[in-house]
Amino acid sequence: MLFNSLEFILFGVLFFAAWPLLKRRNNSRWIYLVIASFFFYGWWDWRFLFLITFSGLIDYGAGLAMVRWPSRKKLFLILSIIGNLGSLATFKYPGFFVKNLNALLGLGGMTTGVDLTALPPLPVGISFYTFQSMSYTIDIYRGNLKPTRNPLHFFAYLAMFPQLVAGPIVRAVDLLPQLKTYKPTTEAARWEGFRLIIYGYFKKAVVADSVARAVTAAFAASTPLDSCGFWWVIMGLFAFQIYCDFSGYSDIARGLAKWMGYEFPLNFDHPYTARSFREFWARWHISLSTWFRDYVYVPLGGSRKSAARSHLNLWATMVISGFWHGAAWTFVGWGAAHAALLSLERLTQWPRRLARIPVVRHAAVLLVFAITLLTWVFFRAKSFGQAGQICARMFDFGGFSLGDIQANIHIRDVLVVGLVLARQVWVYVGMDRTSLVRSKTANWLRVAGVALLIIACIFLRGPGEDFIYFQF
Repeated sequence: MLFNSLEFILFGVLFFAAWPLLKRRNNSRWIYLVIASFFFYGWWDWRFLFLITFSGLIDYGAGLAMVRWPSRKKLFLILSIIGNLGSLATFKYPGFFVKNLNALLGLGGMTTGVDLTALPPLPVGISFYTFQSMSYTIDIYRGNLKPTRNPLHFFAYLAMFPQLVAGPIVRAVDLLPQLKTYKPTTEAARWEGFRLIIYGYFKKAVVADSVARAVTAAFAASTPLDSCGFWWVIMGLFAFQIYCDFSGYSDIARGLAKWMGYEFPLNFDHPYTARSFREFWARWHISLSTWFRDYVYVPLGGSRKSAARSHLNLWATMVISGFWHGAAWTFVGWGAAHAALLSLERLTQWPRRLARIPVVRHAAVLLVFAITLLTWVFFRAKSFGQAGQICARMFDFGGFSLGDIQANIHIRDVLVVGLVLARQVWVYVGMDRTSLVRSKTANWLRVAGVALLIIACIFLRGPGEDFIYFQF
């Protein structure tokens, strides 16, 4: 069930109509939340419910077992991790491994004989809820969390529908305590939730879905268009497509949570205003980047070991992160590219050095954004070959043609992206922190702005598209 569908709007209306009647008693609230969330998730394919239930029961049982038999808690943690990663590998990566094994065996004229079309479908959101479930057992093992003994409490956390299929990845240590008590929503919280939902729908339906047409057509061509300017514009459109698509989902999820009386963490913080790649990852997909930091990078040794070991830990974390995003070598390459950029920052300290020069400090934002566009090529491309061809065209400055841009990219796509870009600039220059923004006049302007966004969502929306991160 897509957030940007009439089915979900009807589902949401019915859910919130009954929510005030049930939310004061824990068991009633948890039962209602679990049933609604399972209905929401089962709308795609009811068979996926068995998988999330199986994954959840493993971690629910492992958490209780760690307390019951503390001398064996490491064993139960390992079983939990194997269960989660095993299900992820079974459903997400078999096609990747079969294709690569076929390529390897093909050197000797052999093949696995596996029919790729017979492989199981990828369950929606499996990468998100397995990581969320794993955080539960890992935090219990570390002593940061006590397990819940009520399975309804646990599944209300794991399957909560706003963030179930595309995040943000909410950790048990943050959400389980919220689920224990009833917290009445305030007028301010309801308004903020409404604003987030509308802003999320605008970013998804008006911006991301509109520019998707030009981006999809550009990458679907058998041979990339030989035009430098065209590809820089296309990658700029894709950068804001994926940002608006994913952050739009997170905004809607956070808004729905506020209406329920819960708080989800901020998942995107204007990432294209970053002056370094370390700052970029502090602003982009925050719930995932901090998950990898706390559960992969730090356990590997983080920066506590030698300089060489810290770089190795960084590379391992980023490559795994790339592989988490998709079962293709292009995603691994994307993760490795960011690892190289982060290592270069550590070695040269160039962001800190540039920060001493006021004018150059602002130019660093443009530099980081331009390089980010190049890395997005590998994220979006169907193969390394296509990515290489596109990058070559982006640096063929003699092939710049304004006509190619005008013929293949609608001016409306550029304008809607310009609105989001203007918002990034607004935040970057600090206009969101001025006294004018906190005035009563500004409050009325916010109301008018939300009204305009609603009108835009109705009349300017693009063709309905799945959320990009559903494939992960």
